[in-house]
Amino acid sequence: MQRHDTGARCAHGWGFRALAFLLLMLLSPAPAQAASGGPLVGEYLETVVAADLVPGADAFGEIREDLPVVPALSDGKTIGWVFLTSDFVPTTGYSGKPIHTLVGISDDAVVTGVRLMKHSEPIVLVGIPEAKIKAVTERYAGLDLNKEAAGEDTGHDLDIVSGATVTIMVIDDSIRRAAIKVAKALSLGSFEPETGPAGPQQAVDRSADAVQDWQTLSGDGSLRHFVVDVPAVNQDFAALGDERTEKHVEPGPDTDPYIDLWVGLASQPSIGRSLLGDAAYDNLEGLLEEGDEAILIAGNGRWSFKGSGYVRGGIFDRIQVIQDDVSHRFRDREHRRVVRIVADGAPGFEEADLFIVPASVGFDPAKPWRLQLLVQRAVGPIEKVFLTYDVGYDLPERYLKTIAPRPRAETAAASDAPAEAVVPEDAADIRNALWTRIWQAKRTEIVILGAGLLFLTALFFFQSLATRNERVFGIIRTVFLVFTLFFIGWYANAQLSVVNVLAFASAVFSDFRWETFLMDPLIFLLWFAVAAALLFWARGAYCGWLCPFGALQELTNKIARALRVPQVTLPWGLHERLWPVKYIIFLGLFGLSLYSLSAAEHYAEVEPFKTAIILKFDRSWPYVLFALACLAPGLFIERFYCRYVCPLGAGLAIPARLHMFRWLKRYKECGNPCQTCAHECPVQAIHPTGEINPNECISCLHCQVLYQHTKRCPVVVARIKKRERFEKQIGIKPSGPAQPAVQTPARDAPAPAS
Repeated sequence: MQRHDTGARCAHGWGFRALAFLLLMLLSPAPAQAASGGPLVGEYLETVVAADLVPGADAFGEIREDLPVVPALSDGKTIGWVFLTSDFVPTTGYSGKPIHTLVGISDDAVVTGVRLMKHSEPIVLVGIPEAKIKAVTERYAGLDLNKEAAGEDTGHDLDIVSGATVTIMVIDDSIRRAAIKVAKALSLGSFEPETGPAGPQQAVDRSADAVQDWQTLSGDGSLRHFVVDVPAVNQDFAALGDERTEKHVEPGPDTDPYIDLWVGLASQPSIGRSLLGDAAYDNLEGLLEEGDEAILIAGNGRWSFKGSGYVRGGIFDRIQVIQDDVSHRFRDREHRRVVRIVADGAPGFEEADLFIVPASVGFDPAKPWRLQLLVQRAVGPIEKVFLTYDVGYDLPERYLKTIAPRPRAETAAASDAPAEAVVPEDAADIRNALWTRIWQAKRTEIVILGAGLLFLTALFFFQSLATRNERVFGIIRTVFLVFTLFFIGWYANAQLSVVNVLAFASAVFSDFRWETFLMDPLIFLLWFAVAAALLFWARGAYCGWLCPFGALQELTNKIARALRVPQVTLPWGLHERLWPVKYIIFLGLFGLSLYSLSAAEHYAEVEPFKTAIILKFDRSWPYVLFALACLAPGLFIERFYCRYVCPLGAGLAIPARLHMFRWLKRYKECGNPCQTCAHECPVQAIHPTGEINPNECISCLHCQVLYQHTKRCPVVVARIKKRERFEKQIGIKPSGPAQPAVQTPARDAPAPAS
């Protein structure tokens, strides 16, 4: 029987208004970003020493009026330059916010120092120390930008940190491209000034369209061939100095090519017609808009430039075109499959594809460029090491023609544009590319999680049917908890955290963007499911079924029970007084997040989720001991951490009273006199008076199993006996135990919550 007092109704009404407010905040368009560029260089210079960015410098000069660049001085003389990457190129990271990095550069166009100043990347959630990211950025000191722009070997490899791939790729791109832009603007090293060309320039000669055979194309440089055999790739990984790579070497035979790649500019008519044939090349011309170029990539070998993780609608993250300060990763709409290479003498290929470089990228096919290949090797369950190879390409002279340069007045006018104009891409496009790429890469996981959510939804909607057989339902619940722990938790790392709640609240009141939360598809889907479940079933749908750490607690308790570990039931008075602990922890973290989100993230280590689920206990011993200490009481008191400590549970419990339906069926006898459900509730969420506390209920549905149990529910047993007596009186043979069929309509269907 449902009972509501005046206080409950007031709380319920307040909660409904709070939900309406949150929904309005969530659905409101994101606030417009300030029209100004990145943060001023001087905002960060006060926190660093000049010598850390430019060795030998003792002070910083004044910011230039034409560029956001500061000279580094030694005894008043300029010996280098310092700039912020976000002032020159988009640096939007995984979080959807810019990554601010200070870079020092010498007059010879060599990077002299790098300092990561500010970021909003959620690397802390996956246990990656910020010091590790900073160490990677500082290794860019010594990078020769002259060689980098020319495509020569600089000795620098992309040092990706497992778990922070997107972050490192953004940092790498931004440092290289911003540094080259600054070197060009200041005419450092071998870079020419940006005032425009002084003499004749070259362009692709589209009139050259003679068809050639494969030998000619490969011999004159129209096609570039790049080969790395198995021993070479093993040697290159070993050279990274990571001992784990030696345990995961590529097996022989050594004569096998690991990478066997051919690259050519297919939009040049002679090359394109030779490789594709007249009909296919004409189709390609119809696809290309003015200024677009097309590159053909064909390959054999064990390494695939598309990768097994590529799916339709995604982004090719294993290859990118780099030319000076321009870099471009191809999207699905820029890709066309090549059925066959028609050039005479062409070998067969396992992969052959066309990739279109849009005109907006600023790619000049007449100038040298390179195709960068990203190769990875798994060294652990979730960890990988990476290295890169570059395939240089320079269009042969016979495909080029000389054109007159633009007037200097035109190029000078272009150089007078404000600093923001040097950014060739829109930051929103980068964010969209990142989250789209991540969603496509995790398509399989998304489908599996979606199927699990649909199954759980059906289970709740048809809970009477699902809980009719106690044994069958017990198997279903155990299997789902195993799915939650192993797939959602240990495999997909989709453990929600109170940090997600704090970050969302911070974003709502600052610069909310959907892309920020779309960056992790599984986390986004789970939060969407939680939001919907709060309206229907309160917090229990997540806490009782979808939380990996909660599943770990319940499964370990089941093992403990099987081993006959004694179970403890806390007195109701003590149990009720321990409930507020988790709310105090949550409110403390929330209040701290209003002052400093990073500080709140640090103290959110009160959640052992990162240690037990994300890192699978592979962490330093204090964290492991703390996680075990959180699990240990659960062996004796089921879901001890969930009941009394979990700040995420508290954060979800606060709006739990907003749910609009009462799905859990109750008899009027529940609580008075019957106490069966209250005694058997695994988290003691049922008051002695019979009410189910939605703030504490984990929707395990055990009470619904008991609700229709023909031997354990006194109400059902009494009804069965009454029916048997009636049938005996009228001379009907007893039909045996039956499911309770006589119920009030209000009990049979979910009733709107008042």
